[in-house]
This record gives sequence, C-alpha cells and structure tokens, in this order.
Amino acid sequence: MLGSCPRPNASPLLLCLILVVPAHAETVSCHVTYGGETRLLDARPVTSSYAVPVQAIGSYFLFRIVFQKEPHDLAAVKLYVLAARDSGPVPIHQATYPYPPPRAERSPYGFTGLNHVYEPLRDGELQYWCDWSAAAGATS
Repeated sequence: MLGSCPRPNASPLLLCLILVVPAHAETVSCHVTYGGETRLLDARPVTSSYAVPVQAIGSYFLFRIVFQKEPHDLAAVKLYVLAARDSGPVPIHQATYPYPPPRAERSPYGFTGLNHVYEPLRDGELQYWCDWSAAAGATS
C-alpha cells in the first residue's frame, strides 16, 4: 500500500502513513495480580494463535492472551494460565470469550469478571480481569 503513496515531499508521505497505521488499535487489556503486584498486559488482534507468547507472572505462572478477530469462526479472546514446571508448562486454567463482545452493562471487572487461579503446589493465587479498549470510532 505504501507503494501507491507519493514520495517527493514529506507531507503526503506522512498522510499515507497515518492512513496505513491506525492511531488507536483495538486491544484487550488484562489486569493481572500476583504477590501483591498488579501488571497490565495488552494484546492486539493476531491472525494466528501459534506465535502468541506467554508472559511470566512471578516464578510459577505463565499468562497468555490470544485475541483473534478473523477468520470469523475463530473470533474470540482466549486466556490461558499455565504452571511453569520443571518438566515444561502445564495448562491449569483456560477461558474463552466471544468476539465481538456482547453488549452489557459496564462491570468493574471488565468482560471477564474477576478470576482467581491457584497454584496447585505452593498455595499462591493469581487474580485477573480483562476489558476491551475499542479502536477510535468503534463501538463496544
């Protein structure tokens, strides 16, 4: 698409870049609390779930957000919590939410509600909730 943008001066090129790269992309933001610390993890839509990495939360949990808008039959937000064991990651929690999200009253804990995931060996607790951040001009 950039190949069709004029190149002689910066102004039209800048206009083309603004048209090609959206200013505010739609994201899923998850508030993850573990050990008294809360982190905000963001995910943008992906075309394939296979390359989405996990985020280490403490020394035991791994958190993964897969936000897929297309193809339509796979459109969803999938959240995974894995245990980081010596033998490799083991899934201990998975949740799937539809995309686009259903219209609902605003909740203090987003579209997921407040979730609690427990360490099966160490008695620790991870809490998370996620919400949408709509693209400019989009409605949620």
